[in-house]
This record gives sequence, structure tokens and C-alpha cells, in this order.
Amino acid sequence: MLAGYLNSQFSLLQNLDFVIRILVSCACGFALGIERSRRFKEAGVRTHMIVCCAACLIMIVSKYGFADLLSVTKQHFNGTRGADPARLAAQVVSGVSFLGAGMIFKNGGSVTGLTTAAGIWATAGIGLAIGSGMYVVGILVTIAISLIQMLMHIVTVGADSYRCSNIDILVADKTDFQSKFNELMKRYNANVIEFRITKEGEGYRYNATVKSKVAINADELNAILTENEEIKEISILNV
Repeated sequence: MLAGYLNSQFSLLQNLDFVIRILVSCACGFALGIERSRRFKEAGVRTHMIVCCAACLIMIVSKYGFADLLSVTKQHFNGTRGADPARLAAQVVSGVSFLGAGMIFKNGGSVTGLTTAAGIWATAGIGLAIGSGMYVVGILVTIAISLIQMLMHIVTVGADSYRCSNIDILVADKTDFQSKFNELMKRYNANVIEFRITKEGEGYRYNATVKSKVAINADELNAILTENEEIKEISILNV
């Protein structure tokens, strides 16, 4: 009786096909999320898998969830004429944007999270493609985006070849330290995007956002800390 009810709208093979689509979408989400997770990005494996799986589910519902709105004679029931179930899937593209917006951060002159946000948006598109039965397209796009994410971290182009770092230093006397800081920036051929000096107690706090082709070495900053008594505190965040 239960089997008859479950097969009243879709056959066992059709339901199996839906399950396969969801599993494939989860695998694609995992493939995209693992690269982001290894780089300690805001959205990792779980986020990408959930987005891709949910988008796949919504696409399946959008395509097949309204099959019972047709009578045996293929006539529309009252109120369904002109309905467009595809609109449900269209909302995924705009609806997933709230996730991307939550991953983009502005820190001084630098903006982070754009690539991860774009990846989430693309993951939703892959879920929609697989949910509609376009396995080849969905899997190929998964491979393409994974390769782009990995290769473009190895072969950088233009502004992507620069590393952004946020340096925070507390000094007792800014007179001697200014020249040493400028020398460090020159050594790394770094461009200072934003620079602030504030009075803090008996000392001065330097906060700089810089971009350089080579990430500034934390060990070198630590060496400067031990060599200069006027430096009380130093920290660096490479983003």
C-alpha cells in the first residue's frame, strides 16, 4: 500500500534518479568546499555541500513537484493555467546572495571573501544544473571551478599576485621606528594602502594595511621585536 502510494506520482526508477541527483550534487559541493576549507575560508565543506544539495532539491521540486497539477487527460486544474514552476528555481540565484554577502569583509583598504562568495553562487548554479538532470554540465563546471581555484593560487595574475597584510605595532618612541618600518616596506617592495598612527598611553600604535608580492614573514617581524627595545607589541595578519 505504501509502495503504491509512493509510486502513484513517480516510479521507483524516477525516485532513484532524484536520489542520485542529490548525491551527485553533494559530491560536487564537497569538491568545491574542500579547497576553500584547506585555505581556512569562511565557507567550507559543509556550507558548499548544503548549498549545492538544497539548490538541487529546489530544482527537482521546480521541475517535477507540480506533476500532479495535470489531470489524466493532460488538462490543467483550475488555477494552474499559465503557472510557471521554473520561477521557484530562479529564486535560488538571488536567494543565495545573502550567504555571499555575509562572507565579504572590508578591512581598511582591503576586501576579502569575494572569491568565496562567488564560489557559493556558482555552487548553487551547479546544484540547479544537476537537479534538472544536466549531470555532464554540472560535473564539468565543478571540475572547471575547482581547477580555477587551485591553479590561480599558483599562477597569479595582476592584482591577485599581491598579498594583503595587516600590521599592528605598538612602540614606545616613534622617532626611530619610522625609518625602520619604511626600510621593511622597501625590502618587501610593499605598497602601503592604509596607514594610521595613534597615541596609546605612553607609546604609539602603528596600524598599516600593505600589499606585497611576497607575504611578510612573521619571523622577521619577531626578530625586529627582539632587536628593538622600543617595540612593545607586534602582530601581523596575512589575508
